[in-house]
Amino acid sequence: MKRACVIGWPIEHSRSPAIHGYWLDRYKIDGSYIKRAVAPEEVETFLGTLAAEGFAGCNVTIPHKEAAFRCADERDASAVAVGAANTLWLDEKGRLYAANTDTYGYMTYLTLKAEDWSYRDAPVSILGAGGAARAIVYGFLEAGVPEIRVFNRSASRAEALAKDFGPRVKFLPWEQRSRASTEAAVLVNTTSVGLKGDGALGIDFADFHPDCIVSDIVYVPLETGLIREARRHGLRTVDGLGMLLHQAVPGFEKWFGVRPEVTVELYDRIAADIEAA
Repeated sequence: MKRACVIGWPIEHSRSPAIHGYWLDRYKIDGSYIKRAVAPEEVETFLGTLAAEGFAGCNVTIPHKEAAFRCADERDASAVAVGAANTLWLDEKGRLYAANTDTYGYMTYLTLKAEDWSYRDAPVSILGAGGAARAIVYGFLEAGVPEIRVFNRSASRAEALAKDFGPRVKFLPWEQRSRASTEAAVLVNTTSVGLKGDGALGIDFADFHPDCIVSDIVYVPLETGLIREARRHGLRTVDGLGMLLHQAVPGFEKWFGVRPEVTVELYDRIAADIEAA
């Protein structure tokens, strides 16, 4: 039986077992996917014993993504660009490979929901400068976006991100997040503002281009304050749940040998779980 898991500290909130469990059932695979609470000081030891414990690999959530990146023997381009990994797998020789599938998950769902997002030669606005922001900046750069504007309350962190990714990424003051985004092709919230309904981003959508896509990677609740306000102004929106579902696809394929499909049924099942929580 093939086995995989998700590690974090804490880990109780993870919905990864529900996602992978759905696919294991759907494809009738003799396998398991479990949660494993791993304390920060135990990450390196745990990853060194993946094979001994019978795991083909694992997902990694907060706060272990950077440690997972450091522990890997091989890292894909997305993990290198972000400096963190959320998906690990072992090859036939026992070497540990690392990827950051947040880039794939975000860009795949954005294109599915708004296929024409890139039709205008316009900048993209990113709110936040953490790990998720880095993964999404990398995705937009790979997609050929001419300019990415990053807004973050901590100027030093955003400046460091812009420096790492080069001249197409610009840091702008947080206070300019609305005014400097009116012509954006996409505006993305990568911060935790709005999680469980807490806080507000204070974006004024009044003068935004009517074809701007507003995206939030927060998925609890599914309709965040940002999404609700954007819809009120007639803008198209992309929720955060799709990114979560699609980022899980590459790992499942590596561990269980089948490339799974993100279905409406899976989306509805996880959405119902979120709303019931």
